[in-house]
Amino acid sequence: MTDDLELYGITLASRLMLGTAQYPSPAILADAVRAAEAGIVTVSLRRENAAARTGQDFWGLVRGLGARILPNTAGCHSVKEAVTTAHMAREVFGTPWIKLEVIGEADTLQPDVFGLVEAAGILAADGFEVFPYTTEDLVVAERLMEAGCRVLMPWGAPIGSGRGLNNLYGLRSLRAHFPDVPLVIDAGIGLPSHAAAAMELGYDAVLLNTAVAKAGDPAAMARAFARAIEAGRAAFLAGPMPQRDMAAPSTPVIGKALLG
Repeated sequence: MTDDLELYGITLASRLMLGTAQYPSPAILADAVRAAEAGIVTVSLRRENAAARTGQDFWGLVRGLGARILPNTAGCHSVKEAVTTAHMAREVFGTPWIKLEVIGEADTLQPDVFGLVEAAGILAADGFEVFPYTTEDLVVAERLMEAGCRVLMPWGAPIGSGRGLNNLYGLRSLRAHFPDVPLVIDAGIGLPSHAAAAMELGYDAVLLNTAVAKAGDPAAMARAFARAIEAGRAAFLAGPMPQRDMAAPSTPVIGKALLG
């Protein structure tokens, strides 16, 4: 029995998604993606252009990694900026997929959820299949679904912070309210244990970048994340034991000798 992930009608064997920024070299990036066996890699059109990453050579490298490309609108701070970048990305990569970011706060890089919903509606109406980078807010999630999104990507913590899952209650609530919607933890993951915890909550995938790109050995770290995600998913499917406030003996007392 397979446990593949389906996003917008596309079936993926891997539940790990990797960003392509901040790696020491293109070769190290390629090694990390292969070690992770990532199903999706994200690419920021604006940032890669700004960094002068050898243009078409970089696009060729990314296309040759064997993973599906998810362009994103990283660095966009307005609806107009995000929508324009999404159209450029569709022309460059030939895909209707777009990871939609509309940043509203500079220090935390928290999404501007009002602009996000507006941009999502515009892009969905224009044929895009939108992956919105959002918060764990339930009302925002509802509005994004109404705007045409079929996947939600709530943050675990601020981008690049490595703090893991800051709001477990909110993330559990989001999972419970949208049991049939693919949910991807995006941002803030720093350790494989964070990724495993997200999967144990019932999330469908994890997207990360900095934790691998900035590791001492990115390929080894990517491999560790892949294993953690597999373990967390297996634990969720197995049905974890419920938590208790008090101890419960694991050794039965039946047949125990009575001492007088």
